Amino acid sequence: MLKLFKVLALYAIYGLIVGEIIVRVFGLTSDIPQRTITSDHIQKYIPNQSGGWSDGDHEWQVNERGWAGPLPDSFDNLITIVGDSFIENLMNPDECHQSYFLKQNFPKQNFLEAARSGVTFIESFEITKHLDSLQPKYHIICLNDYNIKESISNIEAQSDITQFNTEKQEFVYGKMKAPFAKKILYSWKFMYYLYNRFPINFNKTDDVPKVDTYAIPYLEQYNKEFRSLLDYVAANYTIEDKILVLKPTATKELAALLESYGFKVVLLDDHGEDWTFGYDAHWNCYGHEEASKQITKALKSLNL
Repeated sequence: MLKLFKVLALYAIYGLIVGEIIVRVFGLTSDIPQRTITSDHIQKYIPNQSGGWSDGDHEWQVNERGWAGPLPDSFDNLITIVGDSFIENLMNPDECHQSYFLKQNFPKQNFLEAARSGVTFIESFEITKHLDSLQPKYHIICLNDYNIKESISNIEAQSDITQFNTEKQEFVYGKMKAPFAKKILYSWKFMYYLYNRFPINFNKTDDVPKVDTYAIPYLEQYNKEFRSLLDYVAANYTIEDKILVLKPTATKELAALLESYGFKVVLLDDHGEDWTFGYDAHWNCYGHEEASKQITKALKSLNL
């Protein structure tokens, strides 16, 4: 029996080694950048990382300031672009980023993207404060209804993202979940491939219909909480230098509410075209370029 266990263990080790080689050689998993948390509670990436994306031929990079993508040549005439994974955009090469497209349209301006998967509406404003030392002319913040809902901890508390409790009027700062375990998982490519390929779900949800979270009328359902959050934002942040870009999945009602607070709002329209990847809800290169055209039109109205 002991001999059998030794043989099985040997084959298991051999299988792990071969699996790791295959996954790395054929790029079957994406590299995930490692995060850190700054002294002002901003989750960003450890600077100067790079890695591959399994569904693309490009390599993403994290710059020396801890954000995905290249830094601008200068911080003069700066405009920042803040958002979640749509702006972080690891799934596209650098030439398919908002900063690249907008720079083509405004060569005298410089653009810095500051984005991360999971960024909430309220954290976007905290990130703009984090970037104010660079004296940008404007902050472009990309979001939709869901980013605002996720901001409010008394609607649904989530420990790994920055939220705001509208009842207590206080921040609940996000913490990184199992950073050591994630570091091992992301470094062990074969195990990460198996984790993505065969996810383990301990909840029996076979009979529960899938819900399109973007289609839920959050504004109607959580109107009181949304307005309380916006009251806090209007009282504690500068409004004049913020341009809120709403994804095509956002509602016109949200756009009207934000405008009532004095925000400059751009509600993107995808014209029914396919802005997203076939396997993923994020924008492909075409989607980013089309979004940049609509953002460009809004910026030109500001006489840039």
